[in-house]
Amino acid sequence: SPPGLLLLTSFLLHVKEDRASPTRLVCDSRLIQKYIVEAKDMEKRVGQCQALPALRCPAVLPLVDFTFQKWKSKSNETKRREILCDLALLLGAAAGAQGQVSDKCGARQLSQLYRHANSFFLLLQTFSWEAGHWEPSCSPHSMEQTHISSIFLTYRQLVQGKLRFFFHDLATVSCK
Repeated sequence: SPPGLLLLTSFLLHVKEDRASPTRLVCDSRLIQKYIVEAKDMEKRVGQCQALPALRCPAVLPLVDFTFQKWKSKSNETKRREILCDLALLLGAAAGAQGQVSDKCGARQLSQLYRHANSFFLLLQTFSWEAGHWEPSCSPHSMEQTHISSIFLTYRQLVQGKLRFFFHDLATVSCK
């Protein structure tokens, strides 16, 4: 779709500004650290917005916590698919919340979170170790939240946890 292509292009241009490539994102741990800092900043900035009302329609968010031992036992393809499922649910929550927030500060932060999460989503779709395309037929463990800050917390936890470890795992295989 044109909006998806535009976001992927902007992500790749953003990565290019840093003299990077998708491979560099995996091989240079400073880049994932940059995205972790950005996720923390977004979470902090939304907390500084004027009191945001509770969402009328609760956001369905993925449960992104994991145990390190179980994570290490999964294949990279399984990890990728799990993160894609988490991102798909997070994107739906952010999009749904955007339609419910009239505050400019909150709407701006949700839009930024959506763009960042979608960039990861599009990037991870380009990685694949199995034949066929990723299908959005997954059903990750989820919870309903009415607080906008929960969307930002979930995104930060996802970037800080599963995404960081996934890129670390890929780096041990791909970066010599």
